[in-house]
Parts: sequence; structure tokens; C-alpha cells
Amino acid sequence: MLDAAKTAIEPWSIKGELILNCNCTVFCPCVVSLGAHPPTQGTCKAWLGVRIDEGKWGATDLSGLNVAMMLDIPGSMSEGDWKAAGYFDDRADDAQFAALELIFSGRARGTTGLFRLLVSEYLGSIREEIRFTTEGNVRHLTVGRRIQGAIAPVEGADPGQDLKVTNTKYWMGPDVTIAQALKGKVRDFGRVWNLDGKSAEICQIDWTGP
Repeated sequence: MLDAAKTAIEPWSIKGELILNCNCTVFCPCVVSLGAHPPTQGTCKAWLGVRIDEGKWGATDLSGLNVAMMLDIPGSMSEGDWKAAGYFDDRADDAQFAALELIFSGRARGTTGLFRLLVSEYLGSIREEIRFTTEGNVRHLTVGRRIQGAIAPVEGADPGQDLKVTNTKYWMGPDVTIAQALKGKVRDFGRVWNLDGKSAEICQIDWTGP
């Protein structure tokens, strides 16, 4: 990972969509409790994917790239001691890769700065083919052979409207669509997880820093 102390932190911004799948049996309590409530299974195993529709790091354009992460958290999210890995679009050039690594490690401060506080062990940064696609209302994420995921919104009373938790103070964004994993397979860094059928989230993001 880059040494942020030796790297100038540029103004940055990312707009796009984030999807997340964790091992909670129902909608993740962290969204409302802001990490104070423990996961429904006591520990948190999760993957997330980000589709960057518009992004900048200084003069470097990040638009059109994808990022994913694996998170392994021993208890309540707010208590830290997270283990995390970052996966970065293999289409990114060296400048884009460096910028994304700083943003998603938390070293670029701003919206994702909490990662620097909460992650005790960063497992590594991997260049990988990352596909983030949408078919109907189903979001698909593949990270090489490491992560295969598909999530869909939970149907509400009005099938034409997403079931959402709105106006939250959650770090990802204030409005979170409640979803469920159709597929959630992780195989990397000694983890072999099957999160099929577990809790998932969809969030439109608008992040900035530093």
C-alpha cells in the first residue's frame, strides 16, 4: 500500500452506486445503529462493490472504474479491529490505481476516512477484473474468481418502489435500499464464505475528500 505521508492528498470525489452483502440474517442493524449494534450473527463477514459513474482525484479521472472490498469484522462495527482487502479495476492505470487505493484504504480522508480508524489489518490491494452490471433490478458483481455476487431489492407493498431506509447518518449515504443476496460467494485470503440469501444493501453514493 502507498505511504500517504509521502503522497499528496488531492481533492477527490466519487459518485455512483454501492452494493453490499453481509452475513446478517435480516437487514443489517449497523445502518440505523451506526455500528453500535452487533451484527445479527455476532460477527460481520461482508463484500461490497462500487461502480464509479463520476470520479476525480485532482486532475485524474476515475469515472467508469469499479472497486470491491472484503470486510471481516469481529463484532460491532464501531469497535473496529476490521480486516479488509481492496480489489481495484484492472483497467485502471497507475495514477488511477494509486488514487483509488488511497481513497478506499481511508488514507485520503473524507467520506472513507473511517476505514483508516477501524481497519486494524489491511490484507492487500489486488488488481483484478471487476464487473458490476445491472439486469432489471438485480445487481451483479464479479471480482475474478474471488467474489461472485448478485443482489436484488426486497419487494415492498408497491412493487414499483424500492423498500428503503431514508435520512440515515450511515457513512455510505442517507438512503439505503434493503436487499437480499441471490448469490454471495467469497474465496480469498483464507476465507471461504457463502452469503447466499443473506442481508444486502444498495446505496447511491456521493463521496468527497479530504
